[in-house]
Amino acid sequence: MKFYKAYAKVNIFLKITGVRGEYHEIISRFMRVNTLYDELSFVPKTENGFEIIGDFSCTVEQNTIYKAYIALKNVTNSDALVTLMQTHAIKVQKSIPTFAGLGGGSSDAATYLLMCNEILQLGLSVEELAQIGVKVGADVPFFVYGYESANVSGIGEIVEPFEEEILDFEVFTPDIQISTPKVYQIYRKNFYAPIGGVQTQKLKETASLEILKNFNAKELNDLFQPALQEYKELAKYYNPEWYFSGSGSSFFKTT
Repeated sequence: MKFYKAYAKVNIFLKITGVRGEYHEIISRFMRVNTLYDELSFVPKTENGFEIIGDFSCTVEQNTIYKAYIALKNVTNSDALVTLMQTHAIKVQKSIPTFAGLGGGSSDAATYLLMCNEILQLGLSVEELAQIGVKVGADVPFFVYGYESANVSGIGEIVEPFEEEILDFEVFTPDIQISTPKVYQIYRKNFYAPIGGVQTQKLKETASLEILKNFNAKELNDLFQPALQEYKELAKYYNPEWYFSGSGSSFFKTT
């Protein structure tokens, strides 16, 4: 049985550049965390229906893997895909915390798409898989491309590889389940201050280690202040030497 690794990510920085309808446009540096990943595999089914084996608090229909299956099926109309999921379950050994700003759900969905494409020989390009992935979640394309470091913009659909040495991270995730939509809602209401093109371009061109040396968590992540406002218990976990990933609740630092 082959295992596929679904890696976590951290946001070196996450800045808002504007809005697109209900969505916020961002510029962010995503970097893969090589030491933190879920493991996915196909195993024979034990029950009827689409089966996901793993430690998930959501329903199957809410799971990003199931959403990825529906999106892939709608694009490919693949009988082989349907047959695969009629005979096999997708097993997930969870190591990435949920509601943590580490991209676990997006990474699982992306890895599922890559697994199906390889095993079933669907012949889809990485770009085509990324286009399917963005229908599941804004962060999914980054994980489909498999870059170690990338500048991510738009609402997450624009992924540009950034050539640099990948960093080693220590990640700490408090037991606080944070709602990303809620944090963005508070940001737009109380903290909305999009950055301009010059600042955006400078961030895109600067190495992650240099950025981390010169800025703190509140300066680098526009979602940190709204998260602190809504989830006041976060404050007791904040250490100025650490940084904040995504909408939280995870903190990270280099080792």
